[in-house]
Amino acid sequence: MSPSPEASPQAQVVVLDTGGQYCHLIARKIRELGVYSEIRPSETPASELRGVRGIVISGGPASVYESGAPQVDPAIFSLGCPVLGLCYGHQTIAWHLGGEVQRGDRGEYGLAWLETLRPSPLFGGAEGRQQIWMSHRDAVTRVPAGFEVLGSTDTCAIAAMGDPARRIYGLQFHPEVVHTANGRRILANFLFRICGCTQDWDPRRQAERIQDGIRRTAAGRNVFFFVSGGVDSTVAFTLCLRALGPERVRALYVDTGLMRAGETEFVRNVFDSLGRGVFAVEDASARFLSALDGVRDPEQKRRIIGELFVDVQEQILASGHYLEGEWILGQGTIYPDTIESGGTAKADVIKTHHNRVSGIQRLIAENRIVEPLHSLYKDEVRELGRELGLPEELLERHPFPGPGLAIRCLCEESGKPVERLGDGWLAPLHSVGVQGDSRSYRPVLILDAAPEAPDLHERAVERINRLSEINRVIVALASHVPVESMTTSPAALCRTRLDRLRRADAIVREAAHRWGFECQVWQFPVILVPLGTPERPDSVVLRPVDSVDGMTARAVPLPDALREELSARLLAEDGICAVFLDLTHKPPGTIEWE
Repeated sequence: MSPSPEASPQAQVVVLDTGGQYCHLIARKIRELGVYSEIRPSETPASELRGVRGIVISGGPASVYESGAPQVDPAIFSLGCPVLGLCYGHQTIAWHLGGEVQRGDRGEYGLAWLETLRPSPLFGGAEGRQQIWMSHRDAVTRVPAGFEVLGSTDTCAIAAMGDPARRIYGLQFHPEVVHTANGRRILANFLFRICGCTQDWDPRRQAERIQDGIRRTAAGRNVFFFVSGGVDSTVAFTLCLRALGPERVRALYVDTGLMRAGETEFVRNVFDSLGRGVFAVEDASARFLSALDGVRDPEQKRRIIGELFVDVQEQILASGHYLEGEWILGQGTIYPDTIESGGTAKADVIKTHHNRVSGIQRLIAENRIVEPLHSLYKDEVRELGRELGLPEELLERHPFPGPGLAIRCLCEESGKPVERLGDGWLAPLHSVGVQGDSRSYRPVLILDAAPEAPDLHERAVERINRLSEINRVIVALASHVPVESMTTSPAALCRTRLDRLRRADAIVREAAHRWGFECQVWQFPVILVPLGTPERPDSVVLRPVDSVDGMTARAVPLPDALREELSARLLAEDGICAVFLDLTHKPPGTIEWE
């Protein structure tokens, strides 16, 4: 819930939303530094921004030189307050003030290295060569009059620029993401050294404020949750339970048949510990599997699952069995769910989350939704859970997608062989990615390299930046046959393949827990892909990543002993031909493949 107007200070810094995936992350990072910030549309008139201490222009998926691209009011550059442009915002500043922006020969996605070129208050305490996070193909090729080039990378000659007299700065990279090493320092420099902000915001101790918001939204109505047992829905449910009392809040777990091994019992135990009589299980697996039979397209999968969730929910609620009287639906929606579904004004849809399909949008329009966590990120939700006293066993669980194993079980229409491409093989498997803040859906490159090679992730970054036809790079850890002899096979969702994935996922989770590796990563998806031989038609892709909030992620290598154990155990499973490791950061690859 957003803070109530009477509890919120005046925004010192306004973030202008040009549709970037990280727009809300910018505002959140500013609040973490103790400065209250708000997000407004990019075209907000300069007259409405008078009095703010600073303006940040976000990134976005468009090109500034295209018709219809998001714009800002040029008068903001004459307000006298500092302006910081990030990615698309950097290009917007150059475009409006007389510089040049052009399409680059190569994109730059994920980790890169910035070299600062001259002293600047923006880089105070953050000078020299440093790791940054990029996601762009367009680039500023000439700075406007009065600007200096402050930093560059091997691919981007103008990665940072500034006009110190007017206090206007542009960064092609993203200081707001955790993988930019000095990002926090750079933002702090802008806030305190350049804008002169004062600390007026404490992001901790939010439970009481959020519970007050729940009471206002509920307005005497009951709240019904369809819970997954993950961190988000459990924390949201607990907040509502404490705000409204057990007589007004109920939780139902819908078993879709798409869950991991042992999931239903784990969820039952968690909610039984929160209070007796507030939780029940509904077995809808036959209905979900029937609706998904033969479906291959990832967005269609998500739509079917999301809409069917709403249908099942409405039927259950209409029965009157679980709640009596007027009700509203509670959800554990967090910021990334709305952002990747195009939840900001101009954001590109990367993938439709199940809690943002049309049926849910209708409930939102009817004021029949309460989403206590919709302005928070995963790490903030975990901190809130600790404030509520929830057990660490729950709070440290790896995120699991609402659509379940359905989006980790890839499908294909036809069979095609892999093709040689440079020093690898192009696999005719398509996965979802995010490149330059836009959705991509492209084939996967299998790197021709040994799994123990020390520079695998660096090579993956280079290939994705160079090869526009791919958005993801993997490497074979072990295989029954040479990679070059593999083909995809026509495959859809079915019980056989879902059970195969469920067994593989259970093997990986057990081993990762026993080796202590699950504590070293933020999430460890296991993907089943229809690539192999007629006798063994599927392969497994391991996707361990490190992240803070799911907005960006770093692909993590596997320890040798764990890699060898997982390869041996997975290859022994019926129908599995090979085991691969995903080397792709986010961006350009989303954490999930679909």
